[in-house]
Formats: sequence, structure tokens, C-alpha cells
Amino acid sequence: MAREQVTKARRWVVKVGSSLLTNDGAGLDYELMALWVEQIQRLRARDIEVVLVSSGAVSEGMKRLGWSERPHALHEQQAAAAVGQMGLVQAYESCFQKHGLHTAQILLTHDDLADRQRYLNARSTLRTLLKLGVVPIVNENDTVAVEEIRFGDNDTLAGLVTNLIEAELLVMLTDQVGMYDSDPRNNPDAKFIHEAQAGDPELEGMASGGGSGRLGRGGMLTKVRAAERAARSGALSIIASGRESDVLAKIADGEQLGTMVVPTAEPLVARKQWLASQLNLSGKLVLDDGAVDVLKRSGGSLLAVGVSLVEGSFHRGDVVACVDRQGKEIARGLINYSAQESRKIQGQPSEQIEALLGYVDEAELIHRDNLVLTGK
Repeated sequence: MAREQVTKARRWVVKVGSSLLTNDGAGLDYELMALWVEQIQRLRARDIEVVLVSSGAVSEGMKRLGWSERPHALHEQQAAAAVGQMGLVQAYESCFQKHGLHTAQILLTHDDLADRQRYLNARSTLRTLLKLGVVPIVNENDTVAVEEIRFGDNDTLAGLVTNLIEAELLVMLTDQVGMYDSDPRNNPDAKFIHEAQAGDPELEGMASGGGSGRLGRGGMLTKVRAAERAARSGALSIIASGRESDVLAKIADGEQLGTMVVPTAEPLVARKQWLASQLNLSGKLVLDDGAVDVLKRSGGSLLAVGVSLVEGSFHRGDVVACVDRQGKEIARGLINYSAQESRKIQGQPSEQIEALLGYVDEAELIHRDNLVLTGK
């Protein structure tokens, strides 16, 4: 059934990794890029909208600068990205123009998606470009992102973009044919995983054994987590080899390629997708067992009486995590009071808020409409 859903998907996010694009550091593989672009053009001819999330800027910059190893210093990575982005975009533009397709460059940082207004602006821009028949090419804005606001890898970015535009399918092209239950390089009996469920903790365990290449920042684990993010908006994900001939066309035809990760829960509404996608949180609320039970059971609002500890420094409207006594995240949401105010009213019933603060804005610390469950 999942493969049949793929054939009906009309909005895709396709992510291509550095190891594929740069032929493991030998510079951009123009021939392979041309093949992917041709496949995307054929998808467009089938009325399938495509957003391309492409790595490769830092790697191409390294090649142009004569560096053999990815630098550790952030400013050197940013310099390499600035140099390499020129070549990357020129190559894509040239390939797509041969098919009469316009492209658009979209560079994002986490701040762009953490701010609600900028998130909505990015969403509107991408949707407008798709409506115009343009192929957006998305990358992390490495030249300005600082360590605290980086996505860390373009797998994560691809998952968030899938939520952003409510795509039906995320395809992550890599130099592997898909996922195994253990590393096939070390275990000849490793079994290939054709299909798995998003959020399955065993899946993350299987993926954590594989590291990333010397050029990339991701690995199989980041792809599994990206698939989990994509599942929040109901999207299917496929991890497949970018070296497979006509890989995108075969996927569109429903062929069993790669590892498919299917969503297991109902899609979140757009606002809650945004809340769930936040990578950087402003603070933390430690909940008592009763509050944890209420949130898990009914998805109700969080009241101050259920909070036993407030951590961090945050303001009204910031996104904070709600954790149980063991520190496991249960939910996250938009807080109605600052950290200082929250400490004054923690553990107290709602009718005491005005007496403790001198005023009352909301009876809830976090309203259910601004809260999303994230615990497994």
C-alpha cells in the first residue's frame, strides 16, 4: 500500500548528499548531476512538483581551494561554502536550463524556521515557486549560520522542508542502497530493511552504527531522524542509492527500491508541525507524574500546578520543552509566561496566578493549541 501511495504523490522533496555530488571529493560530478536533473524534468512532465535539497557547497569549495579534509573551524567551513556555492548553483542552473526549467536558490538557517513569521514567509515563497513551475534548490546557508543555529546536516533540513511545504514524499539519495539491520561491511549476514515505521526506536539503533563520510556531516541516523520529521506531516520517506539508474523514475513507478519509512500517526496540523520542528529550545519545564499522564492521555493544556521545576531563561511566546522527572521529553509548546513568572507560579493552581503575579494573562502555562506531544 505504501508503494502505491508513492505513485500518487504529487509533491516531492529530493535530497542529494555531498558524497554523490562531488564523487567523494573529486569535484562536482557534472555527468551524474545532469542525470538527476533529467529525471527531475521527467517528474515535472508527470505533474510532480519537486524541491531539491542539495549538499555539496562546502565540498566543492574545498576542491576549488585545494583542501583534502573538511576543516573544523567554522569560519573556514563558511569560506569554503561561499566559494563552492557559486559552482554548485551554476552547475544546476546550466543543467536545468537545457530542459527549459527555471530554478531558484533558497538558502536557509534554523533561525529562518524557528521564527514563526519567517517560517511562513519561506513556506509561501516555496509554494509560489512550485506553482510557477520553478524547481527550488535549497541548501543550508553555511556562510552565515553559526554553530548554535545550524541544522547540522541537509538530511535534517530536507525533513523540515518536507513539513514546510507539506510534501507527500521525501527521497534521500545517498551512496548506499538503503538501510540494513547492522553494518554490512562488518556483518555479512546483515539484513536489508525494505520498509520500516517512523519513530521505531529499533530503527534508530540500527542506523546509529554507520558514520558519515569525510565530506558530509550526516549518516544513516540523520536520515532516519529526517524521515521521522517528515512523517509528522504525513509524508513517506525513501532512502535509496543515487547511483541507481533512473532511480527517481523507478520510485515514481512504485518499484521497491531502497528503504521506505512510513508514518504511523495522523499528520500534525501546520502550526504543530512548526512547534515539533524546533531544534533549539529556550527552556525546560519538569512535570510531575500527574501532568505527564494528562498530556499523554488527553493532550490537554499544561497548568502551572503540574510543573515541579523551571529551567532556563525564556520569555512569553518562546518554545520550551516539557520533560518528565527522568528528563525524557514529553511535549513542547509556546509558553504563556516568562521563566521568572513561571517559577513564581509553578506547582500552584490556576486561580492563584493573579495573587502571585498581580495579574493573569492565561489560566494555562501552555494552551493545548500551542502544545505538541513529542515523546515516544
